[in-house]
Amino acid sequence: MIFKILIIDDEQGIRDVFSLLLGEKGYLVETAASRAVGADKIRTFVPDLVLLDMNLPDGSGLDILNGLQPPPAGPRVVIITAFGTIRNAVEAVKMGAYAYIEKPVDNEELILVIDRALEVKRLEAEVDALKTELHDRYRFTSLVGTSGRMNAIFQTMDRIARVDGTVLITGESGTGKELAARAIHYAGARRKAPFVVVNCGAVPRDLIESEFFGHAKGAFTDARTETTGQFEQACGGTIFLDEIGELPLEAQVKLLRAIGEKEITKVGGTKAIPVDVRVIAATNKDLDEEIRKGAFREDLYYRLAVLSLRLPPLRERREDVPLLCEHFLKKHRSGMDAPPREISKGALDLLIRYNWPGNVRELENVIYEAMVLSEKPLLTEDDLPPRVRGASLDGPSGGETLKGASHSAAETAEKALIEKALRDAGGNRTEAARILGISRKTLFNKMKAFRMDG
Repeated sequence: MIFKILIIDDEQGIRDVFSLLLGEKGYLVETAASRAVGADKIRTFVPDLVLLDMNLPDGSGLDILNGLQPPPAGPRVVIITAFGTIRNAVEAVKMGAYAYIEKPVDNEELILVIDRALEVKRLEAEVDALKTELHDRYRFTSLVGTSGRMNAIFQTMDRIARVDGTVLITGESGTGKELAARAIHYAGARRKAPFVVVNCGAVPRDLIESEFFGHAKGAFTDARTETTGQFEQACGGTIFLDEIGELPLEAQVKLLRAIGEKEITKVGGTKAIPVDVRVIAATNKDLDEEIRKGAFREDLYYRLAVLSLRLPPLRERREDVPLLCEHFLKKHRSGMDAPPREISKGALDLLIRYNWPGNVRELENVIYEAMVLSEKPLLTEDDLPPRVRGASLDGPSGGETLKGASHSAAETAEKALIEKALRDAGGNRTEAARILGISRKTLFNKMKAFRMDG
């Protein structure tokens, strides 16, 4: 990344020396001798940093500083000031300038300050890019599927993201509960605030309260300092309580109070601390059964299940398997020094027939393993693990063979997905391929195989 620096100073010698010095450091430099020219170049040159003299022939450097968009969108500003205007320079720092340097300027000090200011600028750009990436990564479209079941899920998630109620997500292991929780968070009003994950089943029983709420200094033998719990860390954002069904009853009582009263008290503390968090919980357990057994509090269940979302197992949406396979082939190809991969018809038949007790997570692992262990561009039945190769369904009626039925089911599912994508894309095949997450060539080959290419 090449940074751009604008030098605004009425002294020709200073402009020339600084231009040469900063140019040798690899920066792209432009100069201005007055406030008016400097303001114009800020609009046209769009610098990352402005080296600004306080005393200009047509006004004060403060006038320029006052008109700048503040960071991170605007440029960083380093003030150059004579001894008599240090008070103004300090005022400039209060107005948002990064630093000030006294004249006569020490070149090494100047380079050090500029390097630090632009490093801050670079880090701000990285953080902004990461936030954008997170938002994109956890959009609803990151949960792959075009089946009727998944379309209904997406509609429900969209409605949930628009409000701020507590959410309970249920579903078997591997169905994508955390991914759904993240998608809801990043689609909602709290997207710029933290998303904090707590695995309730992984926290030792005697540390759960401290993990949730933190502890005061001296609360127990090893409590040498005060700590901040996960609820405080998530303030303004979302706390995701994964495997909430594993939480012991004594911890459920404390959690119920925190959610209901929106405040917590540290272990060993006496002060109530307000917390503004959205709670999303998830479990693979049947909480109705846990309530009947006395293992889960009914009042906590109703506090959590203000909004409910059930993620279906993969065996209930087999028509999404071909699209998921294409998605995982594309996802993992970028991390491998290997050519693009495709899955043979026979292998896809087996993947559709398999019951997937580990759901989408298991399917991803199977595709990844096949890509790692096979060097062939076409993954076949032999590249799948034995448990998948031995998959079977109940035999169809009418004397139809199992193999014929699975072939027919796979073709029907794939063809339906392609037809829907083409409709959504208005007949544009390039856009349809993008929707399906496959290459244009793969789409054309599949259309040809299904005699849709006309």
